[in-house]
Amino acid sequence: MFGGGIGMSELLVVLVIVLIIFGAGKLPEIGKGLGKGIRNFKRASSGMDENEVSSKEQEKELGDRTNKP
Repeated sequence: MFGGGIGMSELLVVLVIVLIIFGAGKLPEIGKGLGKGIRNFKRASSGMDENEVSSKEQEKELGDRTNKP
């Protein structure tokens, strides 16, 4: 329908509207939540469930602890 996609001016308008609606104080929280959602979606689409992810994170932490003098 619309050929060019979203340009810079459209993104700027959306950003200003979001800033007006939520305020500057809420933007970091919204970004953090959005980032977590994207990360969880990537994990789910790759087939890893939360148990696998948490066990890999624990293994990484244990490896970091043993490598420190």
